[in-house]
Order: sequence, then C-alpha cells, then structure tokens
Amino acid sequence: MNSNFLFMGYTRSDVINLVVVLAVALILIPLTIESDYWYASILIPWLCLALAAVGQQIVMGYAGQLALGAAGFMAAGAFACFNLILRVPYMPFPVALMLSGLIAAAFGVLFGLPSLRVRGIYLMVATLASQFFIVWMIDKFGWFKNYDTSGIITAQDIVIFGKPFTTPLEMYLVVVVVVAVLTILAINMTRGSTGRSWMAVRDMDIAAESMGISLLRTKLQAFAISAFFCGVAGALFAFTYLKSLEPVAFDIKLSFKILFMVILGGLGTISGAFIGAAFILLFPVVLNSLGNNVFHGAIDATIISAAEQVVFGALIIVFMIYEPLGMTKLWENVKQRFRFKREPKATLPKPQVT
Repeated sequence: MNSNFLFMGYTRSDVINLVVVLAVALILIPLTIESDYWYASILIPWLCLALAAVGQQIVMGYAGQLALGAAGFMAAGAFACFNLILRVPYMPFPVALMLSGLIAAAFGVLFGLPSLRVRGIYLMVATLASQFFIVWMIDKFGWFKNYDTSGIITAQDIVIFGKPFTTPLEMYLVVVVVVAVLTILAINMTRGSTGRSWMAVRDMDIAAESMGISLLRTKLQAFAISAFFCGVAGALFAFTYLKSLEPVAFDIKLSFKILFMVILGGLGTISGAFIGAAFILLFPVVLNSLGNNVFHGAIDATIISAAEQVVFGALIIVFMIYEPLGMTKLWENVKQRFRFKREPKATLPKPQVT
C-alpha cells in the first residue's frame, strides 16, 4: 500500500488545530456541559451525521460522483453491527464497528459499479437503488431483526474492555474518538495521492485515464470508502442516539438530509461536512425556540416545519448560484478579511530633507 494513502506531512497549524479541537471535545465540553440533553440530542447526532457527511463528501465532493443513498449504507452498518454483537460470541464493540463499516463498503462497491457506465443524474438514480434495496432487504428478511415482530429492536449496550458506556456523556466520548480517528484518515486520503486521483477523475475523467489513473479502481475505491464511513456512522447513530434499530429510521429523507449537509457546508471540504451538519441540526432548534419564546407558541408547529423546508431549499439554490463552495468558503472569506484588517498597512519611508 502506498504510504501516502495513510500518512502525510502535517503543518504546524494542522497540529495546533487538532490539539485545540480534541481539547475542546474531550476536556472543555465534558467539564462545562452537564445537561444530558445536549449530549443525547445535539452533540451525538451532530457527530454521527457529520461522519456520514464526510463519507458523502468523499464520493461526491472529491470523486465527483453524484450518489444518493448514504442512509442505506448507514442502515447496512447499523444492522451489521447489531447482528455481529448478537451472533458472534465475545465480539468487542470496536471490532464489530469496523466490520460493520467493511460490510457497508461491500455494498458501496456493488452499487458503485453503475458509475463505470453512467454519470450525472442517471448515476444518482442508479445509486438511489441502494437506499431502497438495503432497507427493503432488512425489512423483508426477519433474520436481520432477530425475528422481532414489533419492527423496532433495542440496540445492545456499548461495552469496551469490559466497561459499559451507557450514559450520554460516556457515549459522546466514544463517538468523539471514533469520529476524530476517521476524520484524520479522511484528511490524509484527500491530501495524498488517493485524493489527487479522486479529484482528477472529478475534474476530467478522460484526461485522468489518459494519465494512467484507473477509473474502475478510483471510482469503486471512493464508493467503498464513502460507504465505510456511512456504515460506521450508522452503527454509532443507532447505538448512541436512537438506541434502537428500525429500517424506517434510515429512509430516503435521511439521505437527502446528508446531501443537504454536504451542499450547504461546501463540496470538496471535510470541514464542510461538520459545518453543514451543525446547520441542518441546529436550525430547526432555533426556529422552534423562536416560535416558543418570541411568539409564545402562536405559530403552529407545522408552519415552523414548513418554513424550515422552504429556507433549506432557498439556501441550496442561493449557494449553488452564488457560492458553490458553501459555508466553508464564506467562513474562509470572513477570516481573510479579518486578517487583512489586522495586518498593519505598509507605509513608504519619508524622504530625507537635506
């Protein structure tokens, strides 16, 4: 395996940013936030969906393949993790989590095969089949749900090295570690030769093939890694947030939500996955808070939900027209202007009078 696939040279700012983010996530947040609501309803789903959005970024933002079926791969990972723990004796949760990602990656390769023949909107429709097929398969065959007739099965407790992680804070720490490790790997791949191959295929696949890049290997690799990330995210989503497994939880709406996260956050950026996920999750909370606190419940909840969809649609249109790189680019522009204002203006030396 090429060493550039996993390892790369970090700049000083990369190391500083990583240390700051981990310090905030693992030290500052647990010390300052005591409410279980923030962990169970905000932070955990944000990290899980951001990880799925990172997978969507790989196949769509970097490899340029219009894929729509992230929720289906999340379902494959969630139910694979459940069955591995259920049917394999003494299966550790971290091992089951990684194996569930690999199982989802196998589905990614299978449904990524149409990318070799079709592209654009036709590829999106073809990959949409993964969403319906995986959910249908899980719902049709009772073995995946352990023959439970209720349709909703309870996820097992997360046990790592004999210690159960059951509280919202403990599950949040598990999610942070997994997301941090996989995000670092994603950054490595996008900056190395693997990422350059993806972007070459995205920008002009014919030219990339003439340069010796295998379209078959590159596209299927992007689909497999994307599905792996989505599978791990789905397992974490089910075991830490939902605490249950049902096929309905991974419907087409979730795939569209992840797609919106990528578009609004910014295509082709890892940070855009986290920014877009934060916006998609927090914006409804802000709207509901305004409806309850400012208007004192005078606005019906259905109107607020409809306004949320209208705003999402309008923002996607605006960003696609005026700022295709999304919120990440806007944030970079703000930082650049702030730095420009802080930098002292160069002054010409005064002429010497003799």
